[in-house]
Parts: sequence; C-alpha cells; structure tokens
Amino acid sequence: MSETGEEKIVLCAANSYEMKYYFNEQFNQIPDSIKDELHILCVLFTEEVGGVFSIAFDKEGNVLLETNADDDDFYYDEISSGLMVAEVRRKRAELLESLSLYYRVFILHEDISDMLED
Repeated sequence: MSETGEEKIVLCAANSYEMKYYFNEQFNQIPDSIKDELHILCVLFTEEVGGVFSIAFDKEGNVLLETNADDDDFYYDEISSGLMVAEVRRKRAELLESLSLYYRVFILHEDISDMLED
C-alpha cells in the first residue's frame, strides 16, 4: 500500500543507496525500448536527487511517480525531487499516458473503445 493507504502496483524503481534498479516481471510484455527508457529515467532521477524513485499504478490505472529518502540522508533535496517529478510529468507525458492505457487495457481488462469515447 502507498503512504495514502491506497493499493498500488510498482512498475519499476531505482534505489540510489543500493545502486539497484527493479522492474516488475508482471509487465514483461512492455516493449524493450519502453523498458530501457524507464530504466534510464529511474536511474537518472536517483543520480540527480538521490533517494528512491518509483513508477507505480494506482487501482484505477493512474501513473504514480514517487520519490523518498532515508531520514538521515542529508544530500537528498526534497525541493529538487519535487521539481524533477514535475519535469518528468511534463516531458514524459506521452509515455506516462501510454503506460496508463497499457495498464487499463492489459491489467484491468477495460474496453479500449470506452476509453476512446472519453
């Protein structure tokens, strides 16, 4: 569960403390080029601001961009991380919309024709 108490499914995450990247095997059908883009995005984010960065889905299929840090991480900059999340949302809007659509169609099994009418 997320900090707000809602269920979420993590797509991918990078951890600057352990120098690791995680990709959820449940989403292996995503094209390799998108997987590579997500990997680069997550790793560059944590290299820039530190901490842990994750991309997840809420129960409706909305994309969540989350960042946090250990309490004793004095190098982590919350303001920079918030600005960077906003920049990712702006610059990668098409990617995030596509991920949401993918989740809604292939995981939630929503009818794509209903989405196109919205």
